[in-house]
Amino acid sequence: MFHSRLQSFSRLMISLTLAAGLMSLAGAAMAQDRRQNAPGEFDFYVLSLSWSPSFCEEAAERGRGGGRSQIQCDGRPYSFVVHGLWPQYESGFPEYCQRPAPRLNRSIVSSMLDLMPAPGLIFNEWDKHGTCSGLSDRNYFETIRKARAAIKIPAEFLDLSQAKTVAPAEIEEAFIKANPGLSNAAISVTCNRTRLSEVRICLSKDLQFRACEEIERRACRRDQVTMPPIRGG
Repeated sequence: MFHSRLQSFSRLMISLTLAAGLMSLAGAAMAQDRRQNAPGEFDFYVLSLSWSPSFCEEAAERGRGGGRSQIQCDGRPYSFVVHGLWPQYESGFPEYCQRPAPRLNRSIVSSMLDLMPAPGLIFNEWDKHGTCSGLSDRNYFETIRKARAAIKIPAEFLDLSQAKTVAPAEIEEAFIKANPGLSNAAISVTCNRTRLSEVRICLSKDLQFRACEEIERRACRRDQVTMPPIRGG
């Protein structure tokens, strides 16, 4: 009798656990932005500026030749390059909003190589992020150009000829000083184990600086990061 009751109790607990799990999944689904992956339905942009010397050093360490690394790292000396312009929700972000993505005109790719120095990067950013903007391919990349033109790179980073060790907060402050209206709430710095990876700046749909708490939560937590010098600098 006792053994039978124990089995019944065990089955009940398993059923309750499964039910709780299903409720949790349902709650997570409801917490996801209701506009998920609907083109043009988002709250703001993140302009991601990648420190190219860090990318190139990491590619060399991993033995990655060819492709984007060869194009970006064997050509002219790059400093900050555009990684992408990413539509965002207040919590989370859309991606791959059209499958398959509309074919990207190669003339657009060629026109963007001064800011995004690898065709593979440009194609990927269109597929993953551009399709979520609600813009045509041409208008999306024109928006990237406008967003980049709105940001002034601090003078001390334009011709970095020697490695620089700096606190992430110092990088933020340099950008804030160079860009009136930019605040700590609208910028974050990311890093890998030791190097600066990216500076990310939050912009409204009309490309004005705006706060973005979630981006800050993914920021670099190291006290200091290294900025490798510009190649050939």
